[in-house]
Amino acid sequence: MMLRLSFRKLCTHFNGGGEIRSLSHTSSFHSGQASLAPRSFFGVEDFLDDNNSRPYTYQKEKKSKTPNKHVSFKQRTVAFMEPFTLDVFISKRFVSASITHRVTCKQVAVAGTNSKDIKAALKSRSDIPACLAVGKILSDRAREADVFTASYTPRERDKFEGKIRAVVQSLIDNGIDVKIYLD
Repeated sequence: MMLRLSFRKLCTHFNGGGEIRSLSHTSSFHSGQASLAPRSFFGVEDFLDDNNSRPYTYQKEKKSKTPNKHVSFKQRTVAFMEPFTLDVFISKRFVSASITHRVTCKQVAVAGTNSKDIKAALKSRSDIPACLAVGKILSDRAREADVFTASYTPRERDKFEGKIRAVVQSLIDNGIDVKIYLD
């Protein structure tokens, strides 16, 4: 009896009424609602997300590091205004070049000195005549795919001279308009 009276006083103090609730009427751990206690029993608000929708999920969306960064009109539209990019790769053994669509990331035209049709006709696969041959074949394949313009930005380690310049110049000479962006 004494325990019941002290429990009623405690309930009146917290919820304003003197009624005693059974455990079945209180919110449970698995009901998907936040508990009525000021702190959760487990200390992590019963593993609920911010919107209390999916219990037991820990994966949050990644937030941008710079949410208020301004993106200029040119940055948003350059991929659609100049959709094709030229990529040139030159190693000690071979030369490879491709034209890629920026938005869909599909390679439209590819040429390289490792392919069977060029390999037999060349004396060396990595000299300047090989670069000129790659540029000519790439321009033919690009025109077949209805690509007449491309933009080229050299990689940070590449200088726009020598073999890279030979590939780009060969493309320009064979009818592909290449915009070159040097930093």
